[in-house]
Amino acid sequence: MQDVFEEYAEDYDRWFDEHHDEYLAELSRIMKVLPAANSRSVEVGVGSGRFAAPLGIALGIEPSRTLGRMARQKGIEVVRALAEALPLRDGSCSSLLLVTVICFLEDPVPAFRELHRILVSRGPLTLAFIERMGPIHQRYLQEGGKGRFLSVAQFYSQGEVRALLEETGFTVTEVDARAGFCVIMAQWDY
Repeated sequence: MQDVFEEYAEDYDRWFDEHHDEYLAELSRIMKVLPAANSRSVEVGVGSGRFAAPLGIALGIEPSRTLGRMARQKGIEVVRALAEALPLRDGSCSSLLLVTVICFLEDPVPAFRELHRILVSRGPLTLAFIERMGPIHQRYLQEGGKGRFLSVAQFYSQGEVRALLEETGFTVTEVDARAGFCVIMAQWDY
């Protein structure tokens, strides 16, 4: 799966310019629920840095070397790793962001357990994802472009993501689900 992001990284990043209004709408919805970033905020699956940079998140986790280089060019420190094995200390992150990452995880449960491990108690986890069979999912698969990435993705409904979060100790505190793009805020308590 990572090969598609290495081979087509430029195409992936160009999507944000070609669909600028859609990107800005997604960014705006995330900004409404995401707490202000600080030095301990992390985006897991930072990609090319299109969300971390404008949100002020200085640290990103990214398995793709090529996308990680792009994020570094935007001033983000990037650690190359998988969400299922994060090289961060227990409780070291004040907040976490994942944008369209869950659909590329082989199994979200180990990744969510890792997120739980590195997040401070009551720290917010913000997940943004394309809902299975929603209008965005269907359009991307038909139009190509980003569809080449999404064709290797596993999509989830809002209910399935909520159940996965609860299974791994998170409590959902806010949901913004519109037009097939869902933003969920969750946290956990010791």
